[in-house]
Amino acid sequence: MHPRAGQPASADDLIDIPALITAYYELHPDPAEIGQQVAFGTSGHRGSALDRAFNEDHIAATTQAICDYRASVGIGGPLFIGRDPHALSEPAWATALEVLAANGVTVMIDAGDGFTPTPAISHAILLHNRDLGPGDGARADGIVVTPSHNPPRDGGFKYNPPDGGPAGTDITSVVQAHANQLLADGLRAVKRVGLSTALGASTTQRYDYLRTYVDDLPNVIDLEAIRAAGVRIGADPLGGASVDYWPAIAETYGLDLTVLNPLTDPTWRFMCLDWDGKIRMDCSSPHTMAPVIARRSEFDIATGNDADSDRHGIVTSDFGLMNPNHFLSACIDYLTSHRPGWSEDSAIGKTVVSSSMIDRVVASHNRALFEVPVGFKWYVPGLLDGSVAFGGEESAGASFLRRDGGAWSTDKDGIIACLLASEILAVTGSSPSQHYSRLTESFGNPSYARIDATATREQKVALAKLSPAQVTATSLAGEPILATMTEAPGNHAAIGGLKVMTENGWFAARPSGTEDVYKIYAESFRGGEHLAQIQSEAQEIVTAAIS
Repeated sequence: MHPRAGQPASADDLIDIPALITAYYELHPDPAEIGQQVAFGTSGHRGSALDRAFNEDHIAATTQAICDYRASVGIGGPLFIGRDPHALSEPAWATALEVLAANGVTVMIDAGDGFTPTPAISHAILLHNRDLGPGDGARADGIVVTPSHNPPRDGGFKYNPPDGGPAGTDITSVVQAHANQLLADGLRAVKRVGLSTALGASTTQRYDYLRTYVDDLPNVIDLEAIRAAGVRIGADPLGGASVDYWPAIAETYGLDLTVLNPLTDPTWRFMCLDWDGKIRMDCSSPHTMAPVIARRSEFDIATGNDADSDRHGIVTSDFGLMNPNHFLSACIDYLTSHRPGWSEDSAIGKTVVSSSMIDRVVASHNRALFEVPVGFKWYVPGLLDGSVAFGGEESAGASFLRRDGGAWSTDKDGIIACLLASEILAVTGSSPSQHYSRLTESFGNPSYARIDATATREQKVALAKLSPAQVTATSLAGEPILATMTEAPGNHAAIGGLKVMTENGWFAARPSGTEDVYKIYAESFRGGEHLAQIQSEAQEIVTAAIS
């Protein structure tokens, strides 16, 4: 833990914005260096211009690759594009617009030249495609320029296909390979015009993301109940893309809502430092959220969002900052009882590393559980066709259906998650934290944690490719092993690691994509000592399996 974690950033913590922007334009990646290539993870391509990992060349090549991809599969509708307040987002947005215009793509940019949350892009795509078939050439897609909650030095670039959610590896592998080939060829095949030409092109059009999204909110959240109950809300955008959305929500629906920090600044100088001493817009971190937590007595519900508003942080006056797993459990319990428009056959989605409290809550409502690998993309088809009513991640991301059971957003939506916290209080008279406390009385009070264990590159590769047959252990922390899995039970997709379950506990081990460690997620319904035993034996089981 950094000694200044949770304390306000100082001048020495701030990045040099002019140097960062200069690096974006002046530094060029070496296509032969793996660390300088286009690399799509679960949330798009990310990196810093200072490391030659997110530069003008990357964005020009990636945008051209997206143009070529959408042409190859017959996507001819508009492309919705938005950006967050990161310093690299605006220049990357401009580069992308120049390439899109040169390729004749109709592009929808924000009507007010403002920031656009990720869920607003997904929402816009779904609205446009609502009455179009899967092969219709008029379908729309989108790009979100954001590295999400990453530090201010980073940039990010995400592609959302016509289903509105984050692109899967079947798409990103094609885009990534083509972009890197374009880089290797010196960008000769990249079409591009100047920014003024792109902005003036007939194909560049304005779209009111904010009003379209805000005006549709009553179809997913009971805002009238929140207003009538007089719930006192404090909303902190954390300097992110929701900064103009929260005051618009308050004004439109007459909510008692205070925007705690209406400022944006690419240095994020107003933030508190995260656990490692870095500025990071992680709304699930008690260190980052320290100023919001300190004001919890002023509000019934206080909330935070990250830079692109796809994540949520929930602070209640009676408890403080809720653990994401706890809030997801409370949301699921509430929604399954208060959404009569949802089909009883629609499943509840969780990832393999989320709390088993969710399993118990879902079972109590006689709902199907849809357990998938890490990555929100796995929920997209179900959220689109209504077969999945709710999808959540332990990293504080979630989305769910409209009140009538239709699709709202197939990407994570931190704004509706925050509003749901107030709806729960307004309708039930209990805060989400009180709601969760009652769940523990019924189902037990689990202890959950994530730790890292060292591993070589070879061991990480072996872990990612494990089969259940390689695990020889028959017990874990004094209980018989009931299941050993390397595929998620919901969709049989590889989890990229191992999960072992007993009656009262489990662990999941997954290799890190950036460090020489693997992550151990573990949970026990028998307390902290039992959790520690699970964590210790988990390392022994993994070591034996990959040796």
